[in-house]
Amino acid sequence: MATVPDLKQAEELLREYNQEEFHIYHAQAVAGVMRHFASEYDPERVDFWEAVGLLHDLDFEQWPQEHCSKTRELLEQRGFDPEFIRAIVSHGYGICSDIEPVNMMEKILFATDELTGLIGAVAKMRPSGSVDDLPVKSVMKKFKTPSFAAGCSREIISQGAEMLGWELTELIDKTIQAMRTVEVVA
Repeated sequence: MATVPDLKQAEELLREYNQEEFHIYHAQAVAGVMRHFASEYDPERVDFWEAVGLLHDLDFEQWPQEHCSKTRELLEQRGFDPEFIRAIVSHGYGICSDIEPVNMMEKILFATDELTGLIGAVAKMRPSGSVDDLPVKSVMKKFKTPSFAAGCSREIISQGAEMLGWELTELIDKTIQAMRTVEVVA
């Protein structure tokens, strides 16, 4: 029978394949954002959404050239639920996966994965170093500067907003609000 890891198991699995502080921090940030969005869109499954966020880049540190496909393999070997695996693999749509995000959880993961990195980079530049006082306009300014946090794909972020039917500023605002609820322990 297919299962879904509880949050403790997901965190252990994340740390089994990831040692770099940046990767663990990113996974925890995305997990917290997913938990926040789940509380609004799927309140019965907040742990499920959070576990998806924790493990979305499970393979990236060790197998960047096999991103998403190696995660699928690792999770299938453990007998995890196909819906859980699909949600994780769909975040690489158009880059390293042909699994298109179709439900709200998958679309939010796709849209916010890159965006959390951009928002985090903008926040670090502020005197507070925090998202707590970060306005959308500051993120939009840096969004329009491709050399800033160049690894954060503006195309994917925009595509994610479009998938959700949200304006870019709405996606940024909602993601900032979600990041304000995250306590990262990397």
